[in-house]
Amino acid sequence: MPHDRSSQAAPRLVLLNKPYDVLCQFTDAEGRPTLARFIPLPGLYPAGRLDRDSEGLLLLTGDGRLQQRIADPAGKVPKTYLAQLEGVPDETALQSLCGGVILNDGPTRPAQARLVPEPADLWPRDPPIRQRLHIPTAWLELTITEGRNRQVRRMTAAVGHPTLRLIRVAIGALRLDGLAPGHWRPATAQELATLDHVQSPTRTPPSAAVISRKNVSRSQ
Repeated sequence: MPHDRSSQAAPRLVLLNKPYDVLCQFTDAEGRPTLARFIPLPGLYPAGRLDRDSEGLLLLTGDGRLQQRIADPAGKVPKTYLAQLEGVPDETALQSLCGGVILNDGPTRPAQARLVPEPADLWPRDPPIRQRLHIPTAWLELTITEGRNRQVRRMTAAVGHPTLRLIRVAIGALRLDGLAPGHWRPATAQELATLDHVQSPTRTPPSAAVISRKNVSRSQ
């Protein structure tokens, strides 16, 4: 059952570990799982998005300026992902990801990419990924400063390694560490300070009263 979102005051910024198969919105006419199952606080909206089939760190706020600072690609807030890939990328593929991949909407900005071990504290996904017989998988840590539609998935596919599972683990200095799927916590004063020093986009930001649940940032 969805939580009652009218009984508590909301912090300025909330960190949520969005589970797989949850829509990045609070209502859905088709009855699919939404953020309302996990966030009991009123007046919060996603600052950036995650696709239904992606997991991990999602920031929510009722502060319009803060929302835009986080979500707008002009702010260039780095976002770090762990991607489980089909196959093992070689050095050429990693260099392509770092230097910029040509997608159908243009080249990507330079990124940071490296192979990492499977996280020791990784929760199981339900349902699990589909793996092809005799084809290994690898874990990639990828940090980007853009927010194009399904960008991480398109980047890894462009270098020959489709993404099988995608988890966002950090936005700027804010990290997912210690949050179980479906759990949330308020941002600390120190975490808020790191975002307050991010350069704001040049255009005029919206006020909190007109924040839309259809966030300006596209999903990964």
